[in-house]
Amino acid sequence: MDFILNLYHFLFESFAGLGILVLSILLISVIACVIMERRTRNTFVDRGPVDDGDDEFTFFDDDDDED
Repeated sequence: MDFILNLYHFLFESFAGLGILVLSILLISVIACVIMERRTRNTFVDRGPVDDGDDEFTFFDDDDDED
């Protein structure tokens, strides 16, 4: 029981423990995102290549501003 109390004190009541918690949560999130991205790419592999003239929506569409 003493080990659990020491671990709790380290993780939640010290700066180093909070840093470890934040970094571990970020690492777990990045790993989950990579796994989900790979599964999505494997699922939707049959969509075919994207044509350059087939852009319906882009954030950085500067073609209209150059006229």
